[in-house]
Amino acid sequence: MKKVTCTAPVNIAVIKYWGKQNEELILPINSSLSVTLHQDQLKTTTSAAASREFTEDRIWLNGKEENISHPRLQSCLREIRRLARKRRNEEGDENVSRILNDKVHICSVNNFPTAAGLASSAAGYACLVYTLAKLYGVEGELSEIARQGSGSACRSMYGGFVQWVMGERDDGKDSLAKQVEPESHWPELRVLILVATAEKKHVGSTAGMQTSVETSPLLKLRADLVVPERMEAMIESIRKKDFKAFGELTMKDSNQFHATCLDTYPPIFYLNSVSQRVISVVHQYNTYYGQTKVAYSFDAGPNAVIFMLEPTVNEFVEVVKHCFPPESNGDTYLKGLPVGSAVLSEGLQSIVASDPNPGGVRYIIYTKPGPGPTLSQDLTLDLLDADGLPLQCA
Repeated sequence: MKKVTCTAPVNIAVIKYWGKQNEELILPINSSLSVTLHQDQLKTTTSAAASREFTEDRIWLNGKEENISHPRLQSCLREIRRLARKRRNEEGDENVSRILNDKVHICSVNNFPTAAGLASSAAGYACLVYTLAKLYGVEGELSEIARQGSGSACRSMYGGFVQWVMGERDDGKDSLAKQVEPESHWPELRVLILVATAEKKHVGSTAGMQTSVETSPLLKLRADLVVPERMEAMIESIRKKDFKAFGELTMKDSNQFHATCLDTYPPIFYLNSVSQRVISVVHQYNTYYGQTKVAYSFDAGPNAVIFMLEPTVNEFVEVVKHCFPPESNGDTYLKGLPVGSAVLSEGLQSIVASDPNPGGVRYIIYTKPGPGPTLSQDLTLDLLDADGLPLQCA
């Protein structure tokens, strides 16, 4: 039995992808750009094993066996095996040849809520494709394959700041992810994730996108006219490390994405009252300082992703605690990187401390930009036992 274990990161789009022009190949109606988050705080771990003893391909996600015949899973598996066969034929690699006829067992877990608007499918499919590539000895461009599992997964194939170029070809061969800058480029950038709910969202991204493409005039205007200019401006803001421009573009794009959801018929509501309060608090905080010090972004869910520079973190966490006091339910309120203490000025307290919502934010994850997928050498991360079965179910 041959076995490998890999990890892959979550990415948060600051120029959003919403809507496909080709459902089967997952070709987007606009380009997008994201920040890859650090795997020390948010990651998917996947183990894959190939053996002649296995009777069929199988997959387990977060401890539960799933149907491996799902079309998107099959696309990824088929493409990796095709590239492995191609390599075998070109290079005569006997190691690849030996496992090409074997069945595979795949086990994957997230260390964060799944389907709650935290890009779990992006990390999951990126990790699946990267792990299978390592198992079969496939190298080279993998973002096109990851894209066929989940569109935004292609961006999780790289660390730092990543653009997904929509491409022009009908076959999708030029719809790829490319790194704009590595995670080391902007070392002061920090990210807070305010988890308002870990529940599965009511309208899944795939269904929501399809309805928006069919019914929202605003979505077409956004894709054709707004996003191309924003992509250029966002890349420039990242390269110059201009937080004001980066933050304002991030918030405007998040707002417009959710406006297209409201413009969809029937409308889609991903934000809730806590999300709206977070938006208000961010603008109040920036107004107090007379500059853009923090910026929010919301994907298809109510959980806020807040960007800022490192010196702002301690004070803004204190602001969040004032507005959304932790409930004493035994859960850890602050997770991830360590947060220092801060004392809010009376002026700042008077602006943000009105109408507190205890428990509105369940917990905060503090993280920063991080690297792309990695091959694990840590045996304690293996998810499959010596028989190729999930350890937690064995």
